[in-house]
Amino acid sequence: MPDTTKLARIDAPMFDTLMEKVSEFGSTGDGGVDRPALTDAHKAARDWLCAEFERRGYTVLIDSIGNLFGRLDIAQDGAPLVMVGSHLDSQPKGGRFDGAYGVIAGLVAIESWRAHCTLNGITPRCNYVVADWMNEEGARFQPSLLGSSVFTGALTRDFALSRKDRDGASVEAELTRTGYMGPEEGPRPDCYIEVHIEGDSHMERSGAKIAPFVRHWGAVKLRIEVEGKQNHTGPTPMEDRQDALLGAAYIIAKVRELADQAQDTLYTSVARVDVTPNSPNVVPGKAVLFAELRAPEPDTLTAAEAELRKALPELARRASVTAEVVGVDIRPAGKFDARLVALAEQAADQFSLPRMRLDTIAGHDAVALNAILPSLVFAVPSVNGVIHRCDEYTSADDLRAGAEVVLDMIRRIDLAGGCLDTAAGAK
Repeated sequence: MPDTTKLARIDAPMFDTLMEKVSEFGSTGDGGVDRPALTDAHKAARDWLCAEFERRGYTVLIDSIGNLFGRLDIAQDGAPLVMVGSHLDSQPKGGRFDGAYGVIAGLVAIESWRAHCTLNGITPRCNYVVADWMNEEGARFQPSLLGSSVFTGALTRDFALSRKDRDGASVEAELTRTGYMGPEEGPRPDCYIEVHIEGDSHMERSGAKIAPFVRHWGAVKLRIEVEGKQNHTGPTPMEDRQDALLGAAYIIAKVRELADQAQDTLYTSVARVDVTPNSPNVVPGKAVLFAELRAPEPDTLTAAEAELRKALPELARRASVTAEVVGVDIRPAGKFDARLVALAEQAADQFSLPRMRLDTIAGHDAVALNAILPSLVFAVPSVNGVIHRCDEYTSADDLRAGAEVVLDMIRRIDLAGGCLDTAAGAK
């Protein structure tokens, strides 16, 4: 008789080896990686992942927006399909754990479950797929969550393919150049699980090792173009200058003011400004701002966006320029699947891992998938709350613990035949 009571454990040496290897692609030599979407370093990491899939008997699928999947069919045809994963692209000079950890933890969890089933005479009742989503970070091409948003239908493929980087290279051209313009339709899973580093210090301060995100904040991302007039910084009289960067500065200050004066919780930023011609001796003729508003409550975002739009004409007038919102990306707030939250907590308890519940302010591919199927992202601690830079770090023990939770969630779902209600209700 098959032994379904025995705990499954991850293959820790496999996990450590794969994490070390994936960190080599785009390594900056200081602990970080520089691997923005569809760069040569990103392609190299994806090529390696494809080889790992094929070596282990997975079917490699690449969809028409460049999402990469490794599918393992170990149950009967038509069995429920469980998807795990994250992304291999990084921020410029970012950290080695953000995204890549979720992909590797997912692959190792599936491999460990397959080995456990073989060893204990268990017939799997689910099939599995590891996802590496294209352009989660939104660093090179905007918006973020690009591949997963096309997958869910939130964005059109034509829109995504037309996105361009600072140098004018399009997603379509770079997918073709790197060989990741796929012909397949992506697999359609029944649920999606993602593990991620926290990127904050709540867990570290509390001593928690596992934290399912129960809510994801909403976000409004605005691209604002400020138009002035290019001129010489020397002889041009101050009163005659139409300085686009000065107008941008007034707007940036206003964006911060929104957060300071909001009645509810609101995070704001302008983290990128493209200035033309960007010469020290030329009054800038144009500035493009990438502004973000993030909040857990939709009304807060609506009010903040309205206030910013109302303020733009006067802010621009102060610098004798014009300002216009030329693009808006909206990510609604929401809640993750309560059954998957419960499964993550049960798994944490199984391994005696202290836990807590959190909201995620950052976007994750699970946020996009949550719109169409049961999804969850849960976190492991980040040392000092660092993310998106070279000293981003999570201990090996905490990384393995997160992978163990993914594995135990898989175990519970599989033994329940893919039924989340049954899996979450089981003791």
